[in-house]
Amino acid sequence: MLELNIHRSATTLCIGALLTLCGGAALAQSAGEVEFARGVGFAQSPGQPPRTLGKGLPLSEGDRLTTSDGASAILRLEDGTRMTVRPNSELVITQYRYRENASDNNMLLQMVRGGFRAVTGLISKNAPNAAKVQTSTATIGIRGTDFDARLCSRDCGAEAARVAESARPNAVLASAKVVQSQGEIHAVDADNNRRRLVEGGGIYPGDVVETAPGARAVIAFRDDSRITLGSSTRFRIDNFVYDEQNAGEGRFLASLLRGSVRALTGLIAKANNRNVGLSTATATIGIRGTGFDAACPGECTGNNLNLFTWLGSIAVTPQGRTGMEILQAGQGLVVLPTGTVEPLTAPPAIEGPRPDEVTVPPKLFAMENLPDTEEGLFVYVRDGHIEVATAGDVLHLGRGEAGFAAQQGTTVRPLNIPKFLDFDVVPMPTSRNPLLQSVLQDNNIKARNTCT
Repeated sequence: MLELNIHRSATTLCIGALLTLCGGAALAQSAGEVEFARGVGFAQSPGQPPRTLGKGLPLSEGDRLTTSDGASAILRLEDGTRMTVRPNSELVITQYRYRENASDNNMLLQMVRGGFRAVTGLISKNAPNAAKVQTSTATIGIRGTDFDARLCSRDCGAEAARVAESARPNAVLASAKVVQSQGEIHAVDADNNRRRLVEGGGIYPGDVVETAPGARAVIAFRDDSRITLGSSTRFRIDNFVYDEQNAGEGRFLASLLRGSVRALTGLIAKANNRNVGLSTATATIGIRGTGFDAACPGECTGNNLNLFTWLGSIAVTPQGRTGMEILQAGQGLVVLPTGTVEPLTAPPAIEGPRPDEVTVPPKLFAMENLPDTEEGLFVYVRDGHIEVATAGDVLHLGRGEAGFAAQQGTTVRPLNIPKFLDFDVVPMPTSRNPLLQSVLQDNNIKARNTCT
């Protein structure tokens, strides 16, 4: 009888252990699968033996991915995110939740060493704070992005030294960036692509910035112009050209399509005010080194335009007329849809601060000299918006920008794009032929004019 009880107890323990293992596996959230792998690499779930990276290998929340020297893997996650894990890298899928149209989708990755190339999917596009990558140096906040990230020691500098080409300037392509926001803000580009804007997000020529009812935003331009956008506003950047070495040749033209703005002009207007102007359906506003408010009660087409100057002066030309109305500080007027002008007795009510009262982060557009040999986190953004945050600093990067976070917690936008990022030969996650590109890489053959 004692022997029978021992056998029963052992059987119960074995079944319990199996159920625990099976239950643990069942609880692991599916994250995606491996699309391509080359060289020696592994995926390992907590408490489980490592699995060799290979095409079709399922990936789950909690998996730790490692690649050896010369190895790489392309991953496709459930939300459409695609990533290339670089050689000598270690990446952990710390959290991953994705269900179509769910409000609690999130992705948290940990980059322990090495790097990756990524084109993010629906999680980051639908919720600006839902996708992050943690490193020992900084946290990368992903806002719907195509980007590379590298944790560098001495390897990156050595890799850059082998690149014969000259480094490209790290130009900020955005005309402006959001410095304050409340509520939902979107930008619609010239191709009618719509994207969510949060603080630090870039705005480009041709973009129409839209604020939802009850929302508002303050945007700062590279020439130090600033615009507060009121609720239910549509504001378009028609043309913006600025070179800090030659501000007089710059150009800043914009249109108010709906709603309200509070505007403070910057260095372009100071150098050549003829190259700065704001257009509406009822009038064109010439800038003379100015702070002013402009508001339409709804769409500007077919409605009155209320104008009030609180700094400097503006020249107002109603549509269809050649004569100008000059408004000095403290003066206002109403332009009717017919072109008739009437006095404005009180400033228009616009929610949001005067833009000259808003502090602009000093690193919003600033750059510093930084060698490729520095050790820390480097990020290069091909498209979208990335936030690099340390314990005491935040750096926002937009399309075409590279940034760096030092191990001490400081952040910098380098003067040049690091060559080990700009000339990276590891296949992109969207590569059509990663095997061919990998072979070319091994033989130091550039993959130009090839089907990659």
